[in-house]
Amino acid sequence: MTPITEVEGRRLPLSNLEKVLYPASGFTKAELLHYYASTAEALLPHLRDRPVSFLRYPDGPDGQQFFAKNVPPGTPDWVHTAEVPRSEGGVRQILVQDLPSLMWAANLVTEFHVPQWRADTPAQADRMVFDLDPGPPATVVQCCRAALWLRERLTADGLHVYAKTSGSKGLHLLVPLEPTPSDQVTAYAKGLAVEAERELPELVVHRMTRSLRPGKVFVDFSQNAAAKTTAAPYTLRARPEPTVSAPVTWTEVEECAEPEQLVFTADDVTSRLRQDGDLLEPLLDPELARPLPA
Repeated sequence: MTPITEVEGRRLPLSNLEKVLYPASGFTKAELLHYYASTAEALLPHLRDRPVSFLRYPDGPDGQQFFAKNVPPGTPDWVHTAEVPRSEGGVRQILVQDLPSLMWAANLVTEFHVPQWRADTPAQADRMVFDLDPGPPATVVQCCRAALWLRERLTADGLHVYAKTSGSKGLHLLVPLEPTPSDQVTAYAKGLAVEAERELPELVVHRMTRSLRPGKVFVDFSQNAAAKTTAAPYTLRARPEPTVSAPVTWTEVEECAEPEQLVFTADDVTSRLRQDGDLLEPLLDPELARPLPA
């Protein structure tokens, strides 16, 4: 029989708790759910009011993986949803607004991906993202070099910049903005990616072309487009180990000399939260949001 757990007055069936999702470490579904319950206070503000896309991996990272945007069958009626405009017509997506919704969604075994805008202001970005993706043999070490250049450049434009690991191979930079049309944010981000390639030609590439990327850092600006999403802060990733898209300090970025220094698992992140709190909390402060430079 599937166990029923009560979370803030909501009854949730949580299934297959002993199932090993990450064979390399023996990390189980119960541990995945415990991780999300433990990090909810930090995670939920970064999901709230943003339509969530799920990358589901119910049999672990070695099993089938698939994106799901629409509200899945069997969604409880107390889970909030929002109509999201798309070029092919509107779709209804999940809003993870509270702990019961988070635990219900986590039971599906999923990565959480969100756009740079909120459901009540579609295509009006309140943050900008740069996804720094290393082309082997480059690693996150090279991403950190590119990140430091971008941080200096963005700061010169009067913007605040925060960093997190992708939870995979690279690094994400996040910038709080006054609400700005997504196409304008994309254009600005592309301009900086082009400038970074011009200033650091041995390190950076701004085009996705595979043949250009070995040994360089692809500065992906395209995730600022209204239809795109990025892995949310604190989401677990469908990788061989239960790695997390984890906030990092600029000191950690500056001192990164080996890729392992910026790999954080679920256990690491819960410890970091107890010690440091949410390093990305400033993203949520409207006083730190700035307009894009004219």
